[in-house]
Amino acid sequence: MTAIGIGIVGGGYMGKAHAVAMSAVGAVFDTALRPRLEMVAASTPESAARHARALGFARAAADWRALVEDPAVEAVIVASPQETHRAIAEAALALGKPVLCEKPLADTLENARAMVAAADRAGVANMTGFNYVRTPATQYARQLLAEGAIGRVTWFRCEHAEDFLADPDAPLDWRCRGMANGTLGDLAPHPINAALAFMGPIAEVMAEIERVHETRPGGEVTNDDQLQLMLRFRSGVRGHLFSSRIATGRKMGYAYEIHGSDGAIRFDGEDQNALWLYRREGPEAERGFRRILAGPEHPDYRAFCLGPGHGTGYQDQIIIEARDFLRAIETGEPVFPTFRDGLAVAEVAEAAARSAHSGRWTAVADV
Repeated sequence: MTAIGIGIVGGGYMGKAHAVAMSAVGAVFDTALRPRLEMVAASTPESAARHARALGFARAAADWRALVEDPAVEAVIVASPQETHRAIAEAALALGKPVLCEKPLADTLENARAMVAAADRAGVANMTGFNYVRTPATQYARQLLAEGAIGRVTWFRCEHAEDFLADPDAPLDWRCRGMANGTLGDLAPHPINAALAFMGPIAEVMAEIERVHETRPGGEVTNDDQLQLMLRFRSGVRGHLFSSRIATGRKMGYAYEIHGSDGAIRFDGEDQNALWLYRREGPEAERGFRRILAGPEHPDYRAFCLGPGHGTGYQDQIIIEARDFLRAIETGEPVFPTFRDGLAVAEVAEAAARSAHSGRWTAVADV
């Protein structure tokens, strides 16, 4: 086992999740690299000191630059606002330090492309933090699809719907300003990533982006509440994507449905330890979706629990992600999703924005 010093920029929601994951991943997966929580940086030195005490870091950094430049920090996790991602990642990569960057990769397509170029120059491990594709059930769904379990795929649907801004009287906050913080920039990258993971490259999109609540107590809303996206994959399959932050009643509506010539697959993130599988076989009277509970025979489940149906949770997704990042560092082999995969999501999102503006189908290759 070899220790590796981890620096995390951001100690809030995702910064804490990554710190906990790095503390646990060695014991869960018996990794060859064993993370050491070396340093944390936050919006102020005082905030960083609080996070260091609470999360078990050896030290707090005065700012992110001090963290990136510290020789004891050997790999960097970026869990700060997306407009800061490029500068932090470029600085770390220039020093040859592997980087795990939270989604979306950047706040603009230009910055995402610059980050990919920096990663290519550095030639070190890089990953984009799309955790929802890592649930054991979804990994198993991808396995079923690769094995042809439902025949030739004929249609794909995915959504990410939540209701944290469903109340029109909820006060204006940072999420309500700037397109990078709207639904297309914040929630939609997850289902776009799922579409790419399951179905491969997207050729064209037709989008409708909607701002439902134009004002809130405190001022004007300047970004989108929800979007619909029709998809044409390069494979010829058609699909649909929906994302919303005002979907009343939905708390973690990361869901997908895939139809094939011989069956179908269905999943809902609010029941993340179950996968629904339909096979077109046997008498019609006996056909129907079968609920498969996640268990030790499914990818990455056994490391957490030996009991079928006992379940994994959100934090476990981040621990799996941490294992993958460490594996990429150890082996030098890319692990999905890399920065380039994060860029692919950004390109689809940009095509969607252009389509919504023009009212026309837009080729992703043209952005």
